[in-house]
Amino acid sequence: MTLSDISIGLASHAPNLDERPLEKRIGLIILATDHTTEADFQRMVANERIGVYVTRIPYANPVTPENLMKMQPSLTAAAGLILPDEPLDVVMYSCTSASVVIGDARIEAAIQAAKPDVPVVTPTAAAVQALKVMGAKSISVLTPYTVETSRPMARYFTDLGFKIDRFTCLGMSDDREMARISHAEISAFAAEAMAPESDALFISCTAVRAAEVVPRIETLLGKPVVSSNLATAWACLRICGDAVSRPDLGSLMTKPYLEG
Repeated sequence: MTLSDISIGLASHAPNLDERPLEKRIGLIILATDHTTEADFQRMVANERIGVYVTRIPYANPVTPENLMKMQPSLTAAAGLILPDEPLDVVMYSCTSASVVIGDARIEAAIQAAKPDVPVVTPTAAAVQALKVMGAKSISVLTPYTVETSRPMARYFTDLGFKIDRFTCLGMSDDREMARISHAEISAFAAEAMAPESDALFISCTAVRAAEVVPRIETLLGKPVVSSNLATAWACLRICGDAVSRPDLGSLMTKPYLEG
């Protein structure tokens, strides 16, 4: 039999199409060097109802305020690459330190230039909402960054009314190495960073694999713990209407999302 002998016919009717392959769409803009965010969102967020769609943005180490700022011009194009010409339910830009340097409002404007009116989540804004819903007014902060890169973050939280009891940084400047900090080390540094008088601990950086060990750290400290990726996952889920309580992921995942 030759190919010309095969009869290929059309089906009896055109397929009936669902409105969407999945009900909700979360867009992620992550750094070219990011090892952690995508895996965290697949573990904590993606399900039979919610799809996670990822694009990467150019970035080169070291992690300095100057290099972080260089990502701003690429944000609109990056957002436009996520399901072009199709609406998204939320877009998350996954860099905590850059969100501080560039600014939440400017990130939102850049993303909405490609995806008009889409809700935009940044790790910093999500962390603020998470700490507020936890009732935290005084906090301890742990970052993997250098002192230079940590200073703008300290100012960000104090400008928003938080009292910082203790701020600890690890002095690192390569986000690929930040992703290699072991769970045991994250837990140990968290214990070192937490001031007894603080209401909660914030562990910064979407590269750090802290979300996986937040429940362990909360048990160790007896206080709420918020990490960058836990906060953004929580915010994106709640914006998508997913209110399921998941205490296995940490106390934050039992809370509602309060906008504003």
